[in-house]
Amino acid sequence: VQLQASGGGLVQAGDSLRLSCAASGGDFSRFALGWFRQAPGKEREFVAAITRSGGSTESADSVKGRFTISRDNTKKTAYLQMNSLKPEDTAVYLCAARSTILTVPALVRAHDYSYWGQGTQVTVSS
Repeated sequence: VQLQASGGGLVQAGDSLRLSCAASGGDFSRFALGWFRQAPGKEREFVAAITRSGGSTESADSVKGRFTISRDNTKKTAYLQMNSLKPEDTAVYLCAARSTILTVPALVRAHDYSYWGQGTQVTVSS
């Protein structure tokens, strides 16, 4: 499966953005999806994940209550709605997919994902 992330940009603190991750080339409904982010000089960090059906989600403590992951299997697209953005949210955001039936506690590790999109830059100014 190929993944294409989009929707990033330059915003002010407190603003919102919605990232999209469009998939092609595979059976989208077979894949659990995750969003990760990486800031300059920092390790890749888990942001949020969603199961194949979309029935279960998980998010990092740092974004809980502000970010929401969702998916539309008919459109082969996943989303990350980001509200109340903070300067510390500045990073390249990457979407990833793995073919698994496992539920959300097993979806938080980047090295478990087989497919990655190219990333989209999110910059939050103070």
